[in-house]
Amino acid sequence: MIGGREPLLVHPAFCQYGVPGAVGPVVIAVSHAGREYPADLVVRARVGLSGLQSLEDRHVDALATEAIGVGHCAVIARKGRAILDLNRHEGEIDATSVSDIPHGVAIRASAKLRGGLGLVPHRYHSIGDLWLRRPPYAEVAERIRDIHQPYHAHVGQMLDVAASACGVAVLVDLHSMPPLRGAAGPDRVDVVLGDRFGQSASPAITRCAAEVIGGHGLRVAINAPYAGGYTLERHGRPSRAIHALQVEIDRSLYLDAALDQPGEGVGRQGRMIADLAQALGAALGDVLPLAAE
Repeated sequence: MIGGREPLLVHPAFCQYGVPGAVGPVVIAVSHAGREYPADLVVRARVGLSGLQSLEDRHVDALATEAIGVGHCAVIARKGRAILDLNRHEGEIDATSVSDIPHGVAIRASAKLRGGLGLVPHRYHSIGDLWLRRPPYAEVAERIRDIHQPYHAHVGQMLDVAASACGVAVLVDLHSMPPLRGAAGPDRVDVVLGDRFGQSASPAITRCAAEVIGGHGLRVAINAPYAGGYTLERHGRPSRAIHALQVEIDRSLYLDAALDQPGEGVGRQGRMIADLAQALGAALGDVLPLAAE
């Protein structure tokens, strides 16, 4: 239960809360806060369960509580990011992360993959190699079929329903980030908005989001250092009046001092997300033709 509401749909890969379009055009997606880890995979982790959990956007799904409580739609992934990263393309694999890749499988190189954080994360900067051995491609193909494909198919379906109901839809792809190094005082950044440099969302939507977040006393950066990943690439279609915006929130704003459990800031940042969803819906009602460009 989130926001006093039971999920409308429980799938092995995700839970859906709320009805798309019922209270506005916003659909919230949370791909990196999943906390379910199959036991057979945990025993294969060199770093143990705690190491796998270090890849999570810890409890960022809690920030959707108030928005869900007032009726906004949300799709929240259940499986841990270390199992399969839903914000990566299906082809972001290589021989360092997956074994026995068949000849002819389409591979997509990326900086994230080279850094160890592709579709199947295999290395994290603070703890090194995650797994005792690489998973075979056949197993990864099952994870894609059972987790990746249904999650993104459902997010796309929710956006289509919201767009049909409201004339436009906006995906708020909710993430959290570690405190940015070297940013303090007037240079600190609390929230990073990503729209893939205008490719996944109308500039009017990004500006509206920045104004709402700034109104909560938070400092906002746009597309630096996070411009958005596969989720925005796949679902952001401004030409079809479907927009996608990534929201990265500093974890220290809502977690405890250890950056592990929800802290006193959860309520404040949850209200910000709810205000953001409400404001985007109101703004799009005024600038619908522009938002659809």
